[in-house]
Amino acid sequence: MTGSEIIIRRAETAEWDSAMEVVWRTFLKFEAPLYGEEGKEHFYEFISGEQLHKMFEIGEYPMWVALDDNRIVGVASLRTGNHISLLFVDEAYHRMGIGKRLVAAMQRHAMQRGSVKLTVNSSPYGEPFYHALGFMDSSKTLRTDGIIYTPMILLEELQQ
Repeated sequence: MTGSEIIIRRAETAEWDSAMEVVWRTFLKFEAPLYGEEGKEHFYEFISGEQLHKMFEIGEYPMWVALDDNRIVGVASLRTGNHISLLFVDEAYHRMGIGKRLVAAMQRHAMQRGSVKLTVNSSPYGEPFYHALGFMDSSKTLRTDGIIYTPMILLEELQQ
């Protein structure tokens, strides 16, 4: 299987729970070991909170899914039109270009709405991925509510 066999599209309302399961499982594997209990609890509250789900349902929190034979293997979402809020790809699908394709989908969406940049608060695990796509650090690494992140910005269109 290659990343090109994976379908990337906007998430449907009924896919919310399955998408958040992929996010949580991947977070626990790659992010949580660095964050401790406070960070894990804060992240879980964020993805399981009713507010985020309601924003998704009314279209204010657009989300994309990567599908392999109708199974969600990647999830990405934007807040405030151009800020990557979530980007998680199932471990078995890493290094297939799925993350890059999800970022490109979000960038197209942001550009259609007039934004020429994407921003993200990258986890330590995600930093090499974002740097490889051309994101630049826009601040030093920070820690809030147990979550460690580096603010980054992408000012140029991704090359496909």
